[in-house]
Amino acid sequence: MSQLSKKRKIEVVDTLIAEYPDAGCALDHKSVFQLLVATVLSAQTTDASVNRVTPALFKKAPDAKRMAKLSAEEISEYIHSIGMYRQKAKHVKELSEILTEKYGGNVPQSFDALTSLPGVGRKTANVVLSVGFGEEHLAVDTHVQRLANKIGLVETDNVLGTELALMKAIPENRWTKAHHALIFHGRRVCHARKPDCENCCIENICKKNSV
Repeated sequence: MSQLSKKRKIEVVDTLIAEYPDAGCALDHKSVFQLLVATVLSAQTTDASVNRVTPALFKKAPDAKRMAKLSAEEISEYIHSIGMYRQKAKHVKELSEILTEKYGGNVPQSFDALTSLPGVGRKTANVVLSVGFGEEHLAVDTHVQRLANKIGLVETDNVLGTELALMKAIPENRWTKAHHALIFHGRRVCHARKPDCENCCIENICKKNSV
C-alpha cells in the first residue's frame, strides 16, 4: 500500500499533533517583518543557524524601512555564516524596499503579494500567513515532503504536489498544527537516514505497518 486510508491519515495527523502540543515556528522573531526575513534566510539552512545571525541584524534594522536603508553588502556582513548569504542579502534588501515603497513598511496579508516579493516562495508565504497572521496554511519544504511520503499521508514526487495533497488529506482546521507537528516529528524521531521507529508515536499506524 502506497498511501494510508483517509481515516488513517487523520488518525496519524491527530496523533502527531497530540504528541507535539508545543510544536511551533522555531525561527526567532518579534514582528511579521522579522518572521518574513528569517524565513527567507532559512532556505536550505537550519533554523538554528538563522537564529544565530538575526539578533544582530534585527537590532540594526528591526523593520522594513530601516532594513531598506542598508546595502546588500551591509546585510551580507550580518548573515555571511549561512548558505547563499549574498543572494539572500540581495533578496532581503529588495523586499524591504518594496515593502517600504508599496506597503508603507508593512507585510501584506496576501499570498499573491507575498510570493511576488524577491526570495519569497510558496513555503515562505505560507509560513508568514500561518505564523504571522494566524491563518490555516500548510508550509511544505523537502523535509515535510519526505516525511509525508514516508508515513503514507501522500504519494507525490514534488513539494507542490505534496502541499496540494496534504490540503486534501488533512482537515483545514488542522493545517497549521499538522505542519509544525510533521517538522518536529522529522527532527526528533523520523530521521531520514535512521528513523527511530521503536520510539515513534505512530509506529503502529504508519504506512509501513498498514494493511
